[in-house]
Amino acid sequence: MSKDATIERLYILDGGVAQVDDASIYSPGVNVGRPMTLSCNAYLIRHQNTWMLWDTGTQDDLIDEPGGRIIAHGIRGTVIKTIASQLAEIGVAPDDIAKLALSHAHYDHVGNCRLFRNAEWIAQRTEYDAMFGANPDEYGFETELYASLRNNKTTLIDGDHDVFGDGAVRIISTPGHTPGHCSLLLNLPETGKVLLSGDVAHNRRNFRCRCVPSFNVDKLQSIASMDKVEELLDIEGAALFVNHDVVQNGTLPHAPQWIA
Repeated sequence: MSKDATIERLYILDGGVAQVDDASIYSPGVNVGRPMTLSCNAYLIRHQNTWMLWDTGTQDDLIDEPGGRIIAHGIRGTVIKTIASQLAEIGVAPDDIAKLALSHAHYDHVGNCRLFRNAEWIAQRTEYDAMFGANPDEYGFETELYASLRNNKTTLIDGDHDVFGDGAVRIISTPGHTPGHCSLLLNLPETGKVLLSGDVAHNRRNFRCRCVPSFNVDKLQSIASMDKVEELLDIEGAALFVNHDVVQNGTLPHAPQWIA
């Protein structure tokens, strides 16, 4: 099939807000002691007659805790709109999601995995092994959030992967933040190519300066993944959507609007 194939539309779902008291956990030595707020998203993709979800946001039940909760790495998660309600607004039921892929297994990306029991989970093998290995706590993973994925149909991948075999949706291996961290390259009919960066970097400044969070599992891998993303952006002429960058996030349309 043509490598110029496109998805039909991309919905950005509000996956909650993350807050930290010391922003330097994301940029050691910079912004020490300064509070920081991060946007968290999930991304709904329509490809021909198939719905795919990239990340699942912060767990919906936190909507009952207005002050949020500190979940991992001293990060407080808060939910204003549930993922389930945003899908319903679009007219999509959780069981309609046919494919699920995760940038990585931190709480704000796997919080609602249990909603999508019918989806085929496409998982990087190294991340899968960390999630279900002997020491998930070592990576700041909350196993109860994604334990249900054991029952999903699962396809394990190693490295980059063309999800539909037509170039429209490509998982890009970008390890370092976690062992099997990934990004996602999409080809949209009007916007063109967009790379959803996951947590390769937590804002555009940190990407430019190659800042590596203190809790990343591998600093050299993290920098190599940022270099890989920058090269890919150049080769593909793609725009970079940085998941946690609140300034950029405020400029992008969110569901029920979509990007074509």
